[in-house]
Amino acid sequence: MAKKPNGDISENEVTDESAYLSRRSLLKGFGAAIVGYHPSSLLSDQMALAKVKIRSELDQMIAQKINSRAKADPMELLDVTPYRYASSYNNFYEFGSGKLDPKKNAKNFVTDPWTVSVQGECDGGGIYHLEDLVRPHLLEERIYRLRCVEAWSMVIPWVGLPLARLLKKFKPRSNAKYVKFETLYDPTQMPGQKSLFSTIEYPYVEALRIDEATNKLSFLAVGMYGKLLPNQNGAPIRLVVPWKYGFKSIKSIVKIEFVEKRPNTTWMKSNPKEYGFYSNVNPSVNHPRWSQATERRLPSSIFSPNIRPTQMFNGYEDDVAHLYRGMDLRKFY
Repeated sequence: MAKKPNGDISENEVTDESAYLSRRSLLKGFGAAIVGYHPSSLLSDQMALAKVKIRSELDQMIAQKINSRAKADPMELLDVTPYRYASSYNNFYEFGSGKLDPKKNAKNFVTDPWTVSVQGECDGGGIYHLEDLVRPHLLEERIYRLRCVEAWSMVIPWVGLPLARLLKKFKPRSNAKYVKFETLYDPTQMPGQKSLFSTIEYPYVEALRIDEATNKLSFLAVGMYGKLLPNQNGAPIRLVVPWKYGFKSIKSIVKIEFVEKRPNTTWMKSNPKEYGFYSNVNPSVNHPRWSQATERRLPSSIFSPNIRPTQMFNGYEDDVAHLYRGMDLRKFY
């Protein structure tokens, strides 16, 4: 088990209890052991054993372990965002630019079967079925802060696997300096991709330096709140990079490419003066149109805005600051 990162997040005060307690039931469709990885506690005793299919087309039944958590230090408690907010307040421009559009427009999005193409500077390239990528790995549940560049935030329990573990399978070569990711391009299913008013080019592209991608916090999620990922949240597989603004955590991934030169990512191409390659959460570097010094934690309202200070690297400084040692983070934003 990797060293747990510093933080103050616990699932002990989940508002939407009925949704989140589903983590005690089997993560439907995925047959792998779920283990916890938490800023304040590790998973403890095994709760149950069961056999489930990885995906509908698989007939092999494998064991799955469901575990409980040790109680967190009360001084480290922080609310997990209710499922109904995390699954309905989304940025996924492929399904529309409004926050409610993805849930409405992605309900019939087909995610099974799903393949991921691996290309570039690696010796393990090829086209992989999602279940073949997931099956060999021990799935983990990680509670991470999600900070949007628009200055709102959530806290989400993801289910998936460390990105480094999967990348190792592909045997990247020594000249691979970056990992490039691409979202599905399918305008017949994704109405935002054919919108005449779109401000970005498709397919959506994001990238990380190799050392960022292999950092222990970088995560590939296939579920959240103990369930399969909803379509609007990036089903069936998405990236989660918790110390960066949310748009770096690309959704519905169909391509992973190892490259030597830094890719020109989607938002950099669209507006490089506002969206840099690194996009690390940094309260001292404002967006040109708004401050990043504070954030609005959802749920919030006019009467209870739930405003709080933004943390450097979104609170994960101890785990990632070394990646940027010696860099001017105002220049390399």
